[in-house]
Amino acid sequence: MPTEKIRFDWITVALYLFLVFFGWLNIYAACYDENHPEILDFSCQHGKQIIWMGVAFVTALCVILIKPRIFSNIAYIIYGIVVALLVLTLFIGTVTNGGQSWIDFGAFKLQPSEFAKFATALALAKYVGDINTDLKQRQTQLVLSSMVLIPCLLILLQHDTGSALVFTSFLLAFFREGLSPYILIIGATAIILFIAALLVNKFLLIGILALLALGYLFLWLSKRSAKDYWHVGIVFAACCLFTLSVDFAFEHILESHQRDRIYVLLGKIEDPTGVGYNVDQAKIAIGSGGLVGKGFLNGTITKADFVPEQETDFIFCTVGEEWGFVGGIVVVAAYVLLLIRLIVLAERQRSTFARFYGYSVASILFFHFFINIGMVLGLVPVIGIPLPFFSYGGSSLIAFTLLLFIFIRQDADRNALF
Repeated sequence: MPTEKIRFDWITVALYLFLVFFGWLNIYAACYDENHPEILDFSCQHGKQIIWMGVAFVTALCVILIKPRIFSNIAYIIYGIVVALLVLTLFIGTVTNGGQSWIDFGAFKLQPSEFAKFATALALAKYVGDINTDLKQRQTQLVLSSMVLIPCLLILLQHDTGSALVFTSFLLAFFREGLSPYILIIGATAIILFIAALLVNKFLLIGILALLALGYLFLWLSKRSAKDYWHVGIVFAACCLFTLSVDFAFEHILESHQRDRIYVLLGKIEDPTGVGYNVDQAKIAIGSGGLVGKGFLNGTITKADFVPEQETDFIFCTVGEEWGFVGGIVVVAAYVLLLIRLIVLAERQRSTFARFYGYSVASILFFHFFINIGMVLGLVPVIGIPLPFFSYGGSSLIAFTLLLFIFIRQDADRNALF
């Protein structure tokens, strides 16, 4: 029987290439120096990014040449190696910007937390693909939670809260595979209560919760039983305990700069020269770009270096200043199209492994995209995570390339896999 021709999804590849090359243009603009304008100046970040782009493209080619089943077979091995690197980082890692998340190899620095995302996605997909039960069973949930929490906690110990939070994105992939929606509801409720507890008097908030509980019992439920009273009572008590514990968690778990960033976002404090400086300058840069921007290499705020970390976490403000609202919309549209395409590809997979992995890829990229652009616009706290394929950085670009192209390879051979 003739084998079916392998078909790569060139739409996804084209979107990837656009983001990588347009990202490099903005890195060049953010680092531009009139005295050293050479594109191939490898002492500058834009020159180094060209090297990382070459490594990423070779990595993508190697992934394409590998049989797709191999990724499933070695998923746990990759996961174990990355977890070992995360542990090693705690002992020999170097401190950069307050986080001990880098391992030095001479002129090259490796950030294992970036690779932990795709490694965890592979391991989770392998486990979900191998079991014959749904995700509602407690044992299955315990195993999957442990696989997520191990790298997450190790990254937290490195003081890299932003990368650790990315692991919550796996909930979306779990939900697609049958996880109870109540888990998502509980997570959303916890976030709302956390924010409300910082803004509203605790006892007033508890009073509001009591009214909601009573309203649910007597206005929503037409028939009530003792079981209903118990359920509502337990939920109400849990919400009250969570509300009262917010202050302790806020003061003793989060770092001082993280607390300040949340307070600035919520409007409880103003610090235009401190923790709020980056966001204020980023919004000024984006606003100054107007409709079509000031033009490539003509960004005055970018040239004056007013925005710290502009080539990494705050790269989107370079887009806003030099390419304007139109350029920003083009970048956002490219990410949205990529996410939609990944979901479409995930849904057409014939194996649970490939489908779950595809949703994991989409979830991770969505989290990075939403949080990064949201923090630049002042919509979410600054937690320091890169814009996928766009921000400067070798570890992030290579890790995101691996994450994406493993799935592209799975999709290309989906009919031959099973």
